[in-house]
Amino acid sequence: MSVLWTAEAAKAATAGSGPDGWKATGIAIDSRQVTPGDLFVALAGPTHDGHDHVAGALKAGAAAALVSRVPEGLPSGAPLLLVEDTQAGLEALAIAARARFRGKVIALTGSVGKTGSKEMLRLVLSAQGETSATLGNLNNHIGAPLTLARLPEAAAYAVLELGMNHPDEIRPLAKMAQPHVTMITRIAPAHTAFFDSLDEVAAAKAEIFEGLEPGGTAIVNADDGFADKLSAAARQAGAGTVLRFGEAPEADARLLDLVLEADGSDAEMAVLNSWVACRIGAAGKHWAVNSLGVLAAAVSAGADLWRAAEALAEVRAPAGRGATEALTLPQGPITLIDESYNASPAAMRAAFAVLAAYQPGASGRRVAVLGDMLELGVNAPREHRELGEALAALPVDRVFAAGPEMRALVEALRPEQQAGYAPDTGALAAQVVPALHGGDVVLIKGSLGIGMARIMSALRAAAAGAGASKEQ
Repeated sequence: MSVLWTAEAAKAATAGSGPDGWKATGIAIDSRQVTPGDLFVALAGPTHDGHDHVAGALKAGAAAALVSRVPEGLPSGAPLLLVEDTQAGLEALAIAARARFRGKVIALTGSVGKTGSKEMLRLVLSAQGETSATLGNLNNHIGAPLTLARLPEAAAYAVLELGMNHPDEIRPLAKMAQPHVTMITRIAPAHTAFFDSLDEVAAAKAEIFEGLEPGGTAIVNADDGFADKLSAAARQAGAGTVLRFGEAPEADARLLDLVLEADGSDAEMAVLNSWVACRIGAAGKHWAVNSLGVLAAAVSAGADLWRAAEALAEVRAPAGRGATEALTLPQGPITLIDESYNASPAAMRAAFAVLAAYQPGASGRRVAVLGDMLELGVNAPREHRELGEALAALPVDRVFAAGPEMRALVEALRPEQQAGYAPDTGALAAQVVPALHGGDVVLIKGSLGIGMARIMSALRAAAAGAGASKEQ
């Protein structure tokens, strides 16, 4: 692997001190994930202090450790980079990495769809040049500088996902990233507990434009009702070009036709005055709409439109965000749609549409297993009730639900859809597993904090048990 940081470069970036000679090929903030050659950053949090794990990180092969104090028990001359504050040190590495980078930087945010769009950008750009991108959803005040600090100097593209749930969170991250292209996927109810309105959410998301390189490109959703407000904010921040994507007639990247299937979709688009037909490998209209913004961003960063569109056929929904899985329970085979990572009203509706498009197997049904949407504040009861009303109008046969907010959703369902309710996901899992039929298509979706992973684990355990019984 190529060298990412030398001791000398890291000391210059952070104004730190320590021995010379070490070379790092990566950066880690979790000692359990250290690989040989990493620079381990000892961050101090409210419950854990990375300084307690420096010795373990060095033993695991870390090239050096970024510390604000020398931990006890280390040998004399241990490869340490000593700074006043390790969070500030990480940010200093990020700023230095961005300053030396000569490729194109794309930063994106949004209420929903940002992680999937980031992964699409990673995919389509990687086919055209070395691309570095946010891992998972490391999109906060730690994840964003970590992504930048890991940025290879010779890469062609960098893709950063920026998240927030308070005002003034995205602004410093955007200014650190200095993107050439920014994209806001959509403004919708999600993580709104600290905002009084969607207008405030839009204003907070628009902070991303304040980091734009002079004359850079801003890309906004044409369909969510905030295109004009966001476009004005982008121009005020110095954007040279503002593009819109979606289904609206005025969109610069516009969806013309879409054929939805359970394993993907075929789309026709008009992208920056070019007609494009392509296959999108992930199921759901939301993937197709977000792919419009992805193509506009890729082209704005200098990528070839046709090669980018062709690469969309390889898109796959990530685990927890729409990935499908075949399981064989004692009752028979089922298809599992794993949306267990998180949830918002817009994301729920998109997932319902995917479930409705599936054709169950013989004797199978469309089954939704849902958990509370968190961080919706005072709007939570209304949002859950309206989701229930939407679900009642769809060809979804059975609905299981967990969490106090889900009572409002259940009450809005058709009586025959109401399959089971429990106050928590652990109790609901005991209802769901034996109630499924062979041939069922099962959607699992809820906010991360409600613990939908428990239901996923229960289903996988049942499948493993069925497999073991057959082998005996």
